[in-house]
Amino acid sequence: MESYNFFKGYGKVNPLEDQNPHQQESTASKRRILIIGVSSILFLTLILGLALAALIQESNTEPDEFPSLSSSNSAESIKTVCDMTLYPSSCFTSISSLNISTKPDPEAIFKLSLKVSITELKYLSSLFTSLHDVNSQAAMRDCVSLFGNSLGNLNDSLLAMEVGPGEKMLTLEKANDIQTWISAAMTDQETCIDGLEEMESVLPDEIKAKVERSKDFLSISLAIIAKMEALLKKFDLKMH
Repeated sequence: MESYNFFKGYGKVNPLEDQNPHQQESTASKRRILIIGVSSILFLTLILGLALAALIQESNTEPDEFPSLSSSNSAESIKTVCDMTLYPSSCFTSISSLNISTKPDPEAIFKLSLKVSITELKYLSSLFTSLHDVNSQAAMRDCVSLFGNSLGNLNDSLLAMEVGPGEKMLTLEKANDIQTWISAAMTDQETCIDGLEEMESVLPDEIKAKVERSKDFLSISLAIIAKMEALLKKFDLKMH
């Protein structure tokens, strides 16, 4: 009996032998499908990992438009430029209130400062035209004429910054010309004030303050263009 049981148990060591051929083939197929599925998942995971690593590397190596101010926003860029002027607070407030690009460079900020100066000067000219001080009518007319000359010089400066396709916005020659034009505009302002004082014109303090304000904005534009080369270096740019 023991001999019989031994051989009986021995015959069941491999249970697959009790299965028919079709059952064995089905089990093997399931195993192959499982192995292929796991392998496919691992392969796709590897591909996605490599692709993600490549994107991260490309993002880290892509140069910034302004490397030295890569983390700055428009306000900080404007502040960097305005700090080079005699009136940084007025400069910042007036320029930041205008529509600006995300990362303005010194040339773009200078153009905005010119627009501020032009707006102030136009307002001042219209204000003087509306004044009716009998004792200083001649001086008033002279001021309006001088303001017209100043506007012409500022418009020439702004026009010099407008370029066509493939042209450089600002060259050293242009920068020198613009400095001359803005300086002439400031001289016209001072000539107006001198003429009013000679005529002993009694102007309200409010109007005097507006004249000084206009001069301040001209000073801001002049300071920016005069220090343009140094400003461009702060943004890792060069004069063309």
